[in-house]
Amino acid sequence: MLGWYHHEPRGLHPNPNLTAPKIGALVSYDGGYTVFDLGIVLESGDLLDPNAKNGYFSGGHGDFSVVLDRDRRYFYFFFTNYGGPLESQGVAMARLAFADRYKPAGKVQKLYQGQWREPGIRGRVTPLFPAQREWHHLDPDSFWGAAVHWNTHLNRFVMLLNHAAGEPGWTQEGIYISFASDPADPESWSNPVRLMDPVEVDGHQSQYYPQVLGIEPEGTDTLAGKTARFFLNGTSLWEISFFSETEVREGMEPDETGDGRPIAPGDVIKSGNTIDEGTKADIGGQIETGGKTNDEPPFSQRRRGKNPRGAGTAAGVR
Repeated sequence: MLGWYHHEPRGLHPNPNLTAPKIGALVSYDGGYTVFDLGIVLESGDLLDPNAKNGYFSGGHGDFSVVLDRDRRYFYFFFTNYGGPLESQGVAMARLAFADRYKPAGKVQKLYQGQWREPGIRGRVTPLFPAQREWHHLDPDSFWGAAVHWNTHLNRFVMLLNHAAGEPGWTQEGIYISFASDPADPESWSNPVRLMDPVEVDGHQSQYYPQVLGIEPEGTDTLAGKTARFFLNGTSLWEISFFSETEVREGMEPDETGDGRPIAPGDVIKSGNTIDEGTKADIGGQIETGGKTNDEPPFSQRRRGKNPRGAGTAAGVR
């Protein structure tokens, strides 16, 4: 069993709340009862900023996910770069050859200017989704914390993202989604589209860390199908469903927008999901065709309910 970890070293600055994360690897040969540290595989080479005002990080690489490509040739890392010049901050990529999985230290390569040529330790990066305002500010503007899975219904990779923007304190502007047919090609990832805004999770213990977990017997946090559980900060109150463009065009669910026509890309989603407690959540967003290289662009929809698979709750009607 292989694993990866986000490490936050202490004692880097007089301010004990500031650190600079690194990413490491580990392995277990007994199903997770014991683990062996394989070392740090991703670390920033940029100078740390002891005056950073975001409250947590003075730089570093962290808040990441790892997926194996369909050919089992490479592991792809999607991580957040919190330091260096603005043009290098944001969600970045690196990869590790599958053959090097048991000795990964020094073998990871970062994506820089379209090539996998920079070392995982102290190498440069070109972000997949660049920050718009540096992380050292009180109010950074950047995607972060990518969670990526392979979707068997869409035959695509799906990425969920946090978006910090606006007021101080890593204010969550929304949860976003992106799709790609090839994780190795930055150009294949669709522009992130907002899936959820903070109003929809008001009162929830956290508005961060979106994640999908497959509900099929083989489902994991990196493998899911048409419908899966949607988590925030380790808690799931929602289901998430994925639709191809063909399904959207054919109107797989009834249209209650009042015009009686099938749903089409570009339509506004508006759902009123009545929860058991009698509360109501109105969900707005755009149906996006996403992706650039596949002829079946995807769409996603959320359902909310307190039962494990949404049983007994109303489906979101678009």
